[in-house]
Amino acid sequence: MKIVQVRVANFRGIAQGTVHFDGHSVLVGDNNAGKSTLLEAIDLVLGPERLSRRPVVDEHDFYAGQYVNAEGQPIPLVVEVIVADLNEEQLRHFREHLEWWDTSTKTLLAGPPVEGTDAAGVGPALRVFFRGAYDAEEDDFLGNTFFALPAPIGAGEYQTFRATDKRKCGFLYLRTVRTGSRALSLERGSLLDVILRLQDSRLKMWEQLLASLRVLPVADKPELGVTTLLASVQASVKKFVPSDWAEDPHMRVSDLTRETLRRTLTVFMGTGAKRPDGSSYAAPYQHQGTGTINTLVLALLSIIAELKQNVIFAMEEPETALPPHTQKRIVNSVREKSAQALFTSHSPYVLEEFEPSQIKVLKRAGGVMTAIPASLPPAIKPKAYKAEFRARFCEALLAKYVLIVEGRTEFDALPAAARTLSKTDPQHFKSLEALGVAVIDAKTDSQVAPLGQFFRSLGKTVFAIFDKQNEAQLALIRAAVDYPYESPMKGFESLVLQGAQETAIRRYALGVVADGDWPQHLMAVAPKAESDLAALRNALSQYFAWGKGSGQAADLLASCTSWREMPEYIAQCLYGIFQVIEPPPPPAPPAPPVEPIVD
Repeated sequence: MKIVQVRVANFRGIAQGTVHFDGHSVLVGDNNAGKSTLLEAIDLVLGPERLSRRPVVDEHDFYAGQYVNAEGQPIPLVVEVIVADLNEEQLRHFREHLEWWDTSTKTLLAGPPVEGTDAAGVGPALRVFFRGAYDAEEDDFLGNTFFALPAPIGAGEYQTFRATDKRKCGFLYLRTVRTGSRALSLERGSLLDVILRLQDSRLKMWEQLLASLRVLPVADKPELGVTTLLASVQASVKKFVPSDWAEDPHMRVSDLTRETLRRTLTVFMGTGAKRPDGSSYAAPYQHQGTGTINTLVLALLSIIAELKQNVIFAMEEPETALPPHTQKRIVNSVREKSAQALFTSHSPYVLEEFEPSQIKVLKRAGGVMTAIPASLPPAIKPKAYKAEFRARFCEALLAKYVLIVEGRTEFDALPAAARTLSKTDPQHFKSLEALGVAVIDAKTDSQVAPLGQFFRSLGKTVFAIFDKQNEAQLALIRAAVDYPYESPMKGFESLVLQGAQETAIRRYALGVVADGDWPQHLMAVAPKAESDLAALRNALSQYFAWGKGSGQAADLLASCTSWREMPEYIAQCLYGIFQVIEPPPPPAPPAPPVEPIVD
């Protein structure tokens, strides 16, 4: 079973939106783009325990808090989910509610089953939905889940999609907060509780445990003072009520109900620390390291997957507090053990494990949410993507702003220059990392425009810094990116050497020689203290050509002590990017003239 379509209306920050899934997927986008909201919406429909909360929804679950219109009529909150690829057991269980899904058109076949159901890519599917609304008569928010078919007759109601039906779908939503607070508890809906339910294990410990706790002494020694205080309370109470009221007040460890114990019982685990007597010290599992907790969650998910055999996992940010190799292992393990895995992530290491078409870039504008599959970038062959471009592409997908440069030298040098300027003049400059700008190397100026158009289509704000172009190529770039910055000359290394101040060039060149990094085959032109500016530029030009792509131009820019030592073009570009992303506040209006006070 796999989710193929989710349609949301009037839920939290989403006024309306439809998202399609083709299997395993990872959701990316700006903060508040709707990634977590989309998973919450799916859980509202498919989560077996979700409707047990009271109230099911509240005022803040409706878009902009609007749950009634101007006439006082309720505005419904609706989430519809279509699932396909049903197994034999699911086909039998849901046989009265099936429709037909066409994977090529991403639509349901209209009308009753016809010959089109035999076409390639068409198969049975289940459409279910949640509907919530404000009930003025009850002065409460009500909601439930239903099968879309069969449609009700007359004033009838849709058939309820019950918790037992949902368990057949095998959907499990793992929120980030659940990892540390509920994973190994016995609360209803926790991972441990899910496993016990799947094993049809009825916990038979409650009566025995409650009987033990009822007689467990708690602060019953008089010298502790608690029993004396309670006796005084009882004596005071008996002045106002019959003698058999408030009889024998004493303390117990909890309310002594099953639900209280479900929330209270905690799994303890060894910490590796030893007590003075040599015994191992154990602590509650939520006090373990975050990485250990997440690994425990992965183990529980593996057990669930093995028990369910057909499970849909939705997981928020699997990268939390984990090193890159563990992030990759968790993602791959969850995918291997599930029919479908849906993730949200801000980690390029997680995104690297997915094909571009499996990465959904979410955007939300005016309450309308859209999802765009991140197809392979233009002119990037699959082999090259896997070998070198993948990490940078994934980083750009996670960023709101993208800077396209046309070579490796610029890729290294511009971030270095921005970092230096942010330290020397923080009022007018900021590092590209701090601004949230991802840098993409287009390799050649002919790819600046195609890449710019590609990233703009994904909703990114695109900057481009590039060599001087002919009129035709410049027009293409200007049409493709939001903020083009054309160099006054060809060749970035030449621009650096011609534009940097002599003090910076001399300091850097003599430093390379002093550090012993000057290559032997260029000793004839090695910079010296008495070298003039032309000789220094000539020497460094040969040095840059010898170490092309090794970051020497970036080192020169990083050695500058202020923007005045850098090429004016580079400083203007970086200042322009800073002004676009963090524009200064508008000037305050002039103060009104003060009228003189006349007696």
